[in-house]
Amino acid sequence: MSRPGRAGRAVRSARALRDVARLVAREPGLVKDVVGGALPEPLRRLAGLGGPQDDGPGADLAAGPGPVPPELEGHLRSIAADTVLDATPAATRELVGDLGLQEAWLTLHAGWRGSAPGPAVEGTRHGQQLKIMGIPAEVTWTVLRADDDVLVLDGTGPMGLRLGLAATITPVGRRTRVALHAGLSGDPVKGPLGASVSRSIAEALRLSLDNLRAHAAAAGPTTASSGFTTGRAVLHRASGLRLDPRTPVIVGVGQVVQRDPSAPWREPADLAAAAVQRAAEDSGTPRAADLLASADSVYAVASASWQYRDLAAVVAARVGAEPSVTLQTARFGGDGGQLVINEAARAIGAGEAGVVLVVGAEAGASLARAQREGTTPAWTEQDAATRPTRSLGSEREANTELEGRVGLGAPVYNYALMESALRARDGSTKQAHQEKITRLWASLSEVAATNEHAWLPTSFTAEELATTGPDNRPVTSPYPKLLCANLQVDLASGTILTSVAAAERAGVPQEQWVFPQAGAAAHDEWFVSERATLAGSPAVRAVGAALAAHTGRAIADVEVVDLYSCFPAAVQIAAHELGLPVGDPARPLSVTGGLTFAGGPGNNYGGHAVAAVVARLRREPEAFALTTSLGWYATKHAAALLSATPPAVPFADLRPTVPIEPRRPAVGEWEGPAVVEACTVSHDRAGAPEWAILSAITADGSRGLVRVTDVDLVRRLESEDPLGWTVALAGEDLVVLAEGRAELPPPAPLPVLVEDHGPVRVITLDRPERRNAIDLATAELLERVVDAFEADDSVRVAILTGGTSVFSAGMDLRAAATGQFPITERRGPLGMTGPPLTKPLIAAVEGPALAGGCELALAADLIVAATDSTFGLPEPRRGLAAAAGGVLRLTQRLPRNVAMQMALTGEPVPARRLHDLGLVNVLAEPGAVLQAALDLAGSIAANAPLSVEVSREIVCAAPGWGVEEAFARQADLAGRALGSADAVEGVRAFAEGRAPVWTGR
Repeated sequence: MSRPGRAGRAVRSARALRDVARLVAREPGLVKDVVGGALPEPLRRLAGLGGPQDDGPGADLAAGPGPVPPELEGHLRSIAADTVLDATPAATRELVGDLGLQEAWLTLHAGWRGSAPGPAVEGTRHGQQLKIMGIPAEVTWTVLRADDDVLVLDGTGPMGLRLGLAATITPVGRRTRVALHAGLSGDPVKGPLGASVSRSIAEALRLSLDNLRAHAAAAGPTTASSGFTTGRAVLHRASGLRLDPRTPVIVGVGQVVQRDPSAPWREPADLAAAAVQRAAEDSGTPRAADLLASADSVYAVASASWQYRDLAAVVAARVGAEPSVTLQTARFGGDGGQLVINEAARAIGAGEAGVVLVVGAEAGASLARAQREGTTPAWTEQDAATRPTRSLGSEREANTELEGRVGLGAPVYNYALMESALRARDGSTKQAHQEKITRLWASLSEVAATNEHAWLPTSFTAEELATTGPDNRPVTSPYPKLLCANLQVDLASGTILTSVAAAERAGVPQEQWVFPQAGAAAHDEWFVSERATLAGSPAVRAVGAALAAHTGRAIADVEVVDLYSCFPAAVQIAAHELGLPVGDPARPLSVTGGLTFAGGPGNNYGGHAVAAVVARLRREPEAFALTTSLGWYATKHAAALLSATPPAVPFADLRPTVPIEPRRPAVGEWEGPAVVEACTVSHDRAGAPEWAILSAITADGSRGLVRVTDVDLVRRLESEDPLGWTVALAGEDLVVLAEGRAELPPPAPLPVLVEDHGPVRVITLDRPERRNAIDLATAELLERVVDAFEADDSVRVAILTGGTSVFSAGMDLRAAATGQFPITERRGPLGMTGPPLTKPLIAAVEGPALAGGCELALAADLIVAATDSTFGLPEPRRGLAAAAGGVLRLTQRLPRNVAMQMALTGEPVPARRLHDLGLVNVLAEPGAVLQAALDLAGSIAANAPLSVEVSREIVCAAPGWGVEEAFARQADLAGRALGSADAVEGVRAFAEGRAPVWTGR
């Protein structure tokens, strides 16, 4: 594993020193004659003049490149060059073995096909664009050998070209000799041209070695590797598969349960340290302490019972680890327990980490008992400036002001409301639904009864769970205490993830290995009150589909399942979205017993679920397991598939696009009738009904939320079944207009519409009543629509339009006056004017495009406008400024004085004038703009995908290039297209007189 920070510094320093290195290497006599011993030490190393250090006895600095590696024998032509670096062999292996660093030292490099590769691993393949004699050539490399001494790549290129490239590393005293060998075969190197190609390659190898010397000088002569940079495939003996040494694997799990805490009170960090020490022992290595000490990263789930600024650092110190990275999840969110496992697997697979300790702990029971005894534990207080290296997860607030006002500020009330909506969806009576959820929870208690780490390892019958009393008081209908998560627990988990190479080095038996196959995370409509339905989760559906698509394992075929089980509603919603049956005795939906019986340790239930699943998978190595976690109110979701069987494809931590559903605006007041969607009645500690929260859907599809405090009505809501009742507000009082189940009004239409025309996606702003002005809800939806477009490989071009009367009036000023500004988390103002898209976007403008509407049009790559349309930035007339990129983009696309006039006067400018100035690409008659935009988009989509991508990238990037670098940068980018399979197809199709068939490769 290489340290990204140091590698990055080496790249930057190498580029700065490259020219000096080349001068010194080409004219060493000049340097020696002129400056001799006065040359500064870094430049002496670059020049190969050595330094004051003694290379030691037997150091042969002129031994030459040595024999050709056997893998390169048989080529028509062979070339070799060597040099001696003032660097240790370990540091040299890191520079040479990280294939991604070739872009800074290998002069043949012109670009990567796809993402840059990482450390060399035997058997892996990657694509690279080379420049040979100035001609681009795409080469597909296979790593034939990658060990401490030799790296060998075998490549195939265009027209039958075969290349071999090898680097050998040999200690020379305290320095290191690097020899580069190249082998060439195939038609392009036969005949007279072969000699020219050989000379070109020889010069490239010499210059590349110059650059390597620059790397070594920048990194320093004593730099050592922090882990492997090349690696032999690891044989998995049970399957016979050879694994990429970076494959992530869970090697150890540990849990701590402290059911009867007493003074001296153990704090969460103590419990977490004990859990991860158990994980090290669980790994089976005889060197458990060394495994902990070798951790380069420690990740912690934020503790809810005691706030640490960097819990990972505290735990690391307790177990003897000195990590370079500490990570802590968001302060609140049960998704954190799964997120950290997924992130650790991702980091290991990417070569960013080799050994990761993952911990989470709560000591809520200890804290509560200490407080009852009148004491405050003297637990760790970290300095205010303490921060982890990284954070993970969203810190976004959970509730709107309205939700808080009616009482939806705690999970139990949100999930109880969802439970009511689930009953309405199923058409069940109160009694039938209560029997259903108590049977479900009884099955979880049976699992907990066999779980040695469960907080309450007791089995309950459905009848016992349905019967309320002192130990099972009603909380809020339909939940008594034993159907709720139990947060007042002392629980901790520890998980150790490593690469398979690190697991082998640590002596972990392969029988202990469990492989994360894939992870995924997504979130639903953030605020419960604004969701299309309270009984569903598009995000869970998307996460399940993403895991299945990546691994090829259908969720229905997964043998072991643990669904996050804080309340029955959470389990039912997830099971419904994933297509899993509830109540199947052969496949319970929990491996721990759930958050009531196993315990609800703050944010970290997911850590315990994974620990329990790992133990199960070791016993059933061919089985697959699904674990899920969620945060807030079924808001933030994370999941993973695991198995003791090695993954068929490399692990990926996925972020799927969530299907877009209509949003229901939430209101506290409304006029006219509304239909009751859901209801829950809260009880006092004596079991008496106190107040109720009722959700009712109004005629326009909004969701009305009301807190009912009238004693008689609360009792009526408790004793009868209000679902489907028609109600109204009379002042602050809720009035029942009619009983019986009425249909819920549908949500209002989406303010952004999406329609595909083959490879072209049309995105239409559809708020005609507000002249397509953008409020926060529309901006957030627009962001999601744009994200979905970017992620969908089947669509190549997007068109943004506002219909035939008005493009957009920009920001919705009425909404802004209430504090709702249309600025989104990722794409900024108006939901899409921040970071530029990576695919072509066309604005199809009919009518006025003013203020933010003009800025939306300017965010596009191309503009098609009606002859009578206008563009303008009137913000100065309202005391505002065009802060969504309008003024900035005008200065880039219009003459200075024209941009200045538009920015200062705020006056609209006709489309015809802007067409003359080149801002508008195409003029069309009113009503015909969309078709003209579709024609333009079609002409783009007909071209090769890579060619469009590269050409667009050059146009966007070129203004920032200097004169001297422009053509070199252009050639680097163009090489991706020129060396592609589509380039071959385009030439062949032209010669054969047919339409090309593009593959995007």
